[in-house]
Amino acid sequence: MCVKKMFNFKLNIVLQTCPTKHKPAEVEERGHWGSKVEFLLAVAGNIVGLGTWWRFPYLCYKNGGGAFLVPYLVFVVTCGVPMFLLETTVYLVLGGITCWRTLLCPLARGIGYGGQLIVFYTCMTYIIILSWALFYLVFSFSSQLPWASCNNYWNTDDCVDFSTRNKTSEWTNQTNTTSAATEFWERRVLAISGGIEEIGSIRWELLLCLITVWIICYFCVWKGVRSTGKVVYFTATFPYAMLVILLIRGLSLPGALQGVQFYLLPEPSRLKDPQVWLEAGTQIFFSYSLGAGALTVLGSYNTYNNNCYKDCLWLCLLNSGTSVVAGFAVFSVLGFMAHEQGVPIAEVAESGPGLAFIAYPQAVAMMPLPQLWSICFFVMLILLGLDTQFVAMEVMMTSITDMFPKVMRRAGRRERFLLLFCLTCFFAQLVMITEGGMYVFQMFDYYACNGGCILFLCVFETLALGWIIGLYSQT
Repeated sequence: MCVKKMFNFKLNIVLQTCPTKHKPAEVEERGHWGSKVEFLLAVAGNIVGLGTWWRFPYLCYKNGGGAFLVPYLVFVVTCGVPMFLLETTVYLVLGGITCWRTLLCPLARGIGYGGQLIVFYTCMTYIIILSWALFYLVFSFSSQLPWASCNNYWNTDDCVDFSTRNKTSEWTNQTNTTSAATEFWERRVLAISGGIEEIGSIRWELLLCLITVWIICYFCVWKGVRSTGKVVYFTATFPYAMLVILLIRGLSLPGALQGVQFYLLPEPSRLKDPQVWLEAGTQIFFSYSLGAGALTVLGSYNTYNNNCYKDCLWLCLLNSGTSVVAGFAVFSVLGFMAHEQGVPIAEVAESGPGLAFIAYPQAVAMMPLPQLWSICFFVMLILLGLDTQFVAMEVMMTSITDMFPKVMRRAGRRERFLLLFCLTCFFAQLVMITEGGMYVFQMFDYYACNGGCILFLCVFETLALGWIIGLYSQT
């Protein structure tokens, strides 16, 4: 309660000294969630994204299996939940930049700018993943999945068809072979070049997918939370239905138990490795969407008396619970694939794009009714990504609108600026859909959107807010 009183005290000071800003009428004009459910679904869609599905299971198996849950839960309790509560508690009716520049700590306003820069880079990289997923979804309606065979024009002589179950002995001992799914990903989808110095030409099919996804995102965000709040009813709930279906299907496959054991088998000795603890902490900051101002912006559309404590606990539990359950869905399928190929699970386990666009499609191609499961999987992937993309775009628009309220809140200005923002991101990311674009994408994804940049931003945010709370608690 002292935290909320402190922020309310400082907010009253600003409202008294700056009577032209953030009056109740302007707060109403700014917009608000239509209901509490819209807020919860929007935040859930933001924090339960692609990283929850493809990053946590891989980190868990890589860093000691069940033992990884120890540092993970430690960071959940000591960092994740407190910072999540801190950011959602800050009811300031302001965007990610103006909340620092006007109310919280003007000296630390660089935290707001840094957070929005990360959001901007996220808008550029995340939608590339959606264009890849849309590309796969279109091909999922083929009579035969193109990544299930080696009879295509892009395949090489080293291609191996893993779906041919009765010939495993002919290729399990071979070296210098690649799977049909890997060749489809590298040679058909990306047409990947030899290095970042070889940019090559734009992949026109990916360009069409990228334009399609941008159009969808634009019309889902152009009316602010009034449109975003309605879209999340579908985009935030349907992926869970798909996840349950894929989980049940995965656990019913032969070899699924071995995959689950490999996923959770604890290695207590790994707890001595500082890298394990660092990756656990980084995963918390990344998956909980901390530091970039997204939670503060989403919370700014709530009512003042919103029960943020209950929201925080339920949403954090939802995020971590989904991460663990997604691990069962992923590794049950990887266990099936390893069982069918007769190889160790470690050889088929992947992370990031490798899991979503090589390992899982390859496993799907080995199941009965592969088209059905492929469609379910990539629909889930697209909807998971769309939620995060919606929120990232809304965070940027809110922050810019609150910086220039008199200009941006005129009729039609928001829609035109959103179009300009989408076009700017679109032209800036064209390099990522070239033949050498994967290398550029990986640089942005690793150095600009995840890892150390979010970690340092959260550290400085904690120091800044801790100093403010300490100051006002003494006065």
